[in-house]
Order: sequence, then structure tokens, then C-alpha cells
Amino acid sequence: MTATAYEMVIGLEVHVQLQTATKAFCDCPTTFGAPPNANTCPVCLALPGTLPTLNARAVELAVRAALALQCTVHDRSIFARKHYFYPDLPKGYQISQYDRPLATAGVLDVNGTAVRITRVHLEEDAGKSIHDRYPGVTAIDLNRAGVPLIEIVSEPDLRFAADARRYLQTLKQVLEYLDVSDVDMEKGSLRVDANVSARRHGDTRLGTKTEVKNLNSFSGVERALDAEFARQCALLDAGERVVQQTMLWDGARSEVRPARSKEQSHDYRYFPDPDLPPLVLGEARVAAIRAALPELPAARRARYRTAYALGEQEIDELIADRAVAAYFEEVARGLGDAKAAANWVRGEVLAALNASGGTVSELAAAPGDVVELLRLVRDGAVSNTAAKTVFAEMLASGRPAAVVVDALGLRQVGDDRALLDWIAGARTAHPVEFQRYAAGEKKLKGVLIKYVMEQSARRADPKRLAQLLDDTAG
Repeated sequence: MTATAYEMVIGLEVHVQLQTATKAFCDCPTTFGAPPNANTCPVCLALPGTLPTLNARAVELAVRAALALQCTVHDRSIFARKHYFYPDLPKGYQISQYDRPLATAGVLDVNGTAVRITRVHLEEDAGKSIHDRYPGVTAIDLNRAGVPLIEIVSEPDLRFAADARRYLQTLKQVLEYLDVSDVDMEKGSLRVDANVSARRHGDTRLGTKTEVKNLNSFSGVERALDAEFARQCALLDAGERVVQQTMLWDGARSEVRPARSKEQSHDYRYFPDPDLPPLVLGEARVAAIRAALPELPAARRARYRTAYALGEQEIDELIADRAVAAYFEEVARGLGDAKAAANWVRGEVLAALNASGGTVSELAAAPGDVVELLRLVRDGAVSNTAAKTVFAEMLASGRPAAVVVDALGLRQVGDDRALLDWIAGARTAHPVEFQRYAAGEKKLKGVLIKYVMEQSARRADPKRLAQLLDDTAG
């Protein structure tokens, strides 16, 4: 029997660092890349007598995320102590939420498929164990200890590894639009634990799940799920049982390996944290946060489809980044031509961002500058090809489009007298081609236009040039 006889069942636990200036329960900064253990205090280090104080900004960001995921935000939630012993957890427990989480019962639309969200809860991050910096020694960096997190837990609604990847990409985009996190996987701002099990097609009961950790990219999540599913199917085919355990993903070897037995909730000995009162959210506060939510990707997609009459691929590229989408909209409004604005942003603007590795806010050409350039193209003052040269110079120098056009001598010439002079020069240089074209060999028209464009340093208006060539050939 092969893996095709089985169905994959996937649920994801996504840990997201909230974009706050200070930690969840103390005033230490959350700055990434600080020297080891620089961002610590007695609270982070769990020194005796220290007490946590909840970060109000973390609560606001967590509620934003929960509302955007259509969760029910509870007016009362409880912080609990989750006990486990590891060197990067000085207290011996993590402050989290257990049976009374911040929010429950949400949903995320992923390409038309509703993936249910079980819960969104607040917790603190642990420190970081560093195994490869010093030979034979594990170092501990507690800068990350206490950084505020939300954990977003999905129901086991996903059936393919590729679907899990799309879910994560959609979730990441929503969180970026909300500005609750930088969701940078390389920095550890978004981390994924994947629960996966296998069952025969047609079965309704869930199989024994394993949890795959050490996933630091969306492609890694997809590959790890496929590898673990294949391992489980092989066990079931051999008449063996799947053991509930935590697995580690080795991307270099493309394999999963056991790390430890999978803990159950009772293993963590949860109980309410006596140092933290219940988190109580009034209706007015939640309503104010809801009212301040930005337009989310799904809504923006629908609006672009109707207001701008754009295709799905165009929309995908434009809304992938919230700042790029805003840039496009400013160009479209200023130009009064959404299609031309979309083509330019998808082409030249995104190419410039890919080349620089920067953000759209760092471009030397603001949306108004692009509008000016595209108006010159629309009015026939600059060819579309020359406009690309002009845009590159605008980015390099910061000068306005009209100034760059004149400085580079790229203003398009549509005057008939000048065009006829250039045509006459090309006729003199290439008499045979002109004779063949006049005799009816129409495929030479493009060749002749190229000759004239070269002679005019690409300043000739190609549309008017084509008309005049027809007239002179006749």
C-alpha cells in the first residue's frame, strides 16, 4: 500500500512575536540583534521577589490579530503558568494562557477555503539556546525571554502540505497588514510547529499525531510535512503504530527525527498565575480596536477587482505588500488610469525594490513623481522605452521626471518636419530596404523604424513615424 491510501491531517501552531518596544511583563527593550543578555533585567532573569506587569500595547496588538481572524475576543482571560524545565527558561515556567484564552473560534479564508482558528492567546517567549557558537558548549541568550507572543492555533482542517504553506502565507500577509509583527522568519518573529497525522481515506477518526518543530521557512514546512507523512504511512503499512512525539526537521538531510515524547497538557501542570490578575477587556475597548483595523487583504482584493478591473495575478502582486498597494493607489488616483499604474508598479517599481532589497518608502521616486512620468508617456512626450531609462535616473538622482527627460535628451519628437528629415536620412543610408518596402515588402517596416529611431537617438515618436513611413512609401 502507498501513501495515496492515506489522508494527511494537519493543524498548525503559529507563534508570532508582537511588535512592541518593550517585553510582555517588564520594561526591557525587544531590540533584535543586541549583544547577548543585554536586554535583560531581574524580571527576565527570574530573580526572587520580582513581579510581572502586563504590557498594554501587547494586549492591543493581540486583540487586533484576533479580531482580524474573526475570533470571539473574550472580555475575561486568565494568564497561567506552563511549567517545564529548560536552560533558556529561568523561571521554570512560561507565562501563557490555557483554559481561558484571549480569543477563540475564528476563521481564515485561504483561496476560498475556510480554515478554522481554534484560539489566539497571549504568552511570553523563552530565551535562546545557542549550540554552535562555542565547541562543546551550549550558550544561553535571554534577550528573547519575555518578548510578547501570540500563539495562533488552527483546527486540523488542512489536508495537503501545499495547503499548509498557503495558509501560512495568507496568515503572514494578514499580520503584516495589521502591523502587529514584522513576521520575519529569519529573526524568529514567526515560528511554526506543525501537527500531522495519517488516516485511511474515508476514516473520520483522527490518527495519532506528531509535532514537527525547527521549521524556519514556508518551504521547510511543506517539505517537513510531506516527509513526516511519508514516514507515518510507511509505519502504518508495516503494521506498526505511530507514536505521539515531537519531531525535529533536518532541512539539510530532508528528514525528520524524534526529539522527545510529546507532552500532554497535564505534563505542564498549568495553574493560574497568582502574580497576574485576570485580563479584563471592556466592550468599548474592543470596539475601538475593531474600528481602527485597516483594510485587510481579502477586502482589498475584492475592491481592486471591482474598482480597478484588475486581474487576479495583477492583484496578487499589488497587494502582496501593504506599502506597495498604497503606492499603487496613489499613482492610480493621480494618473486616472489604474491599468497603466498597475503595469508600471508591477514592472519597474517592483523590479527596483527587488534589485535594492529596500522598501517602497525608501524609493527616491514618490508616487507623484511616477504620475508625472506616466503623464509624459501618455502625452507622447516620452516613449515607454525611454521612460524606463528616465525612471532609473530618477531613482538614482532624486530629480523630477521632466528634468531628467530634458537632461538626457529623451523628450520625444512628434514634429513632422523633424521626422521627415530623419526618414530622408535613413532612406539615403538604406535605399535598397526603402525600395523593397515601397514595393510592398511590409515586413521591412519594423527594420526601417529601427533605423530611424537609432538616427534620432530614440527621440522620434514611433506612432507618428510609422504613419509617415506609410505616406512616404506610397
